[in-house]
Amino acid sequence: MNRQKMEEFLEIFPSFRQAQAGMVEKIFESAVGHRFDSNSQIYKHGDTCSHIALILAGEIRVYKLSPGGREITLYEIGPGDTCILNASCILSASDYPANAETLSDCEVLLLPAALFRELIAGHEVMRKFVFTMLNQRLVTVMNLVEEVAFGRMAERLADYIVEKSEDDRLSVTHQVIANDLGTSREVISRLLKDLEHRGKISLSRNLITITGSL
Repeated sequence: MNRQKMEEFLEIFPSFRQAQAGMVEKIFESAVGHRFDSNSQIYKHGDTCSHIALILAGEIRVYKLSPGGREITLYEIGPGDTCILNASCILSASDYPANAETLSDCEVLLLPAALFRELIAGHEVMRKFVFTMLNQRLVTVMNLVEEVAFGRMAERLADYIVEKSEDDRLSVTHQVIANDLGTSREVISRLLKDLEHRGKISLSRNLITITGSL
């Protein structure tokens, strides 16, 4: 076993340092490393989950797609995470209920479903890891439901721009914003134009610049 690779893995997943002897070794013996290019589809709604991915590098977006083609982002995950829907599918022997795609080039360890079930059953550290992920994702989705149900879209859009921007600049398409906020591109474009007319932002191709208080 490559000790350096194991140490790199434990830097990304520090909670596994508390694992019983043999757990991490089992992961490295059975898991397969895999790289995904940016904008790759990892799961589609209805897919069978034969493996669970432990993310080593990159970011993945998990989203729902309506029959009319509209998207809404449920959550994003990165290094040190796993997809809780992926875990749920394996543990409940059900199909994947959403879609997952890479936001950047990604590197993952793919654990066979049978090994994941074995580790969940036999190792408290793995159970704690999964339950922690579950709690984090539930909070994210609950906040999303609250925003969709109770928040005005204009306020959500302003918050989105502030949160995602760096140095008052955000490079993004109107369609990506619409997908993330669960609305249509036309609605986002109209609201952005309104913010521009009010002197809050400046718009250019795939770029939003904050010019006033949002």
